[in-house]
Amino acid sequence: MSPEGKNGDPMHLALQSAARVPELAGVTAAHFWGDILPAAKPVVLRGAVSDWPVVHAGRESGEALAAYLGNFDQGRPVRAMLGGPDIAGRFFYNSDLSGFNFRAEELRLAAALDLLLKHLDDPSPPALAIQSVPTRANLPGFDRANAMRLLPDLEPRVWIGNKVTVAAHHDPSENIACVVAGRRRFTLFPPDQVANLYPGPFELTPAGPIISMVDFDAPDLDRYPNFPEAMGHALIAELEPGDALFIPYLWWHQVESLDAVNMLVNYWWGPNDAAEGLPIQALLHAMLAIKNLPPAHREGWRALFDHFVFESGGPAGRHLPEERRGVQGQLAPDLVIRLRATIGRALQS
Repeated sequence: MSPEGKNGDPMHLALQSAARVPELAGVTAAHFWGDILPAAKPVVLRGAVSDWPVVHAGRESGEALAAYLGNFDQGRPVRAMLGGPDIAGRFFYNSDLSGFNFRAEELRLAAALDLLLKHLDDPSPPALAIQSVPTRANLPGFDRANAMRLLPDLEPRVWIGNKVTVAAHHDPSENIACVVAGRRRFTLFPPDQVANLYPGPFELTPAGPIISMVDFDAPDLDRYPNFPEAMGHALIAELEPGDALFIPYLWWHQVESLDAVNMLVNYWWGPNDAAEGLPIQALLHAMLAIKNLPPAHREGWRALFDHFVFESGGPAGRHLPEERRGVQGQLAPDLVIRLRATIGRALQS
């Protein structure tokens, strides 16, 4: 039987009793970059953006928030996800995983905000989420008026909607998410809980990243029996306007918007040099080249990956002269170029 998401069921109690993300206030850039980022654990940054003018507008009303954003809006279309009242704000797949329970449209930001405000008093409004709007093209000047002192050079992205749920997913980047309007609840899991979160298809995703197939409010434990193990590692963060959350690289996070008008601003950045390729590409290639090998062969490759890629025993090439370490040492730019060319030729054969 599947828990029904009621106040007394085991999954609700697990969510209620889950550990909270540690909280800090008054974090400086030196503290963030020197201590918080290297620790690679989520941290709530209380009041980190409470002085932003857009936060003050959002606290006033939904109309004030829309008017404030209108000062910067260039009238470009933005991506919006729209679902009927029947989905209860949970953007997900349809019943046979051939598509989704929502539709994606290109709307002007002002039109999307009008639609949001139109349904403020509806007890069961249609679900609306404006997704990942880059500010410098769409809202020029917004980032200067609402400067993030921890990340002064990164471009912010804007997310706006009503009471919606974005299924647990992970991003190949570091992330600071700043709550501007409304309250948000984040449920986070470390990367090693991937199997217990039951990822959906790579080939068809609601917004790019793969998502967990588990409905956290009513998990089907016959289909997803190890989900309670994931919940044992969950961290919960509940943020008010002006708060921010550091979400480390590849940490899974479900995001619930709890009020009729919600806005979030986030910043993504990563350590990877684009010239060296994306890890997801390596993962997909490994699935193609290794997954169907005989078990003994896969184990052999596991040992090679562990030694040469993850270097669990220390630097793989430390026994070689530095000038002869090649790919086992530091990857110089000319070597990166040659490796990419070699891989490209192999993939074309």
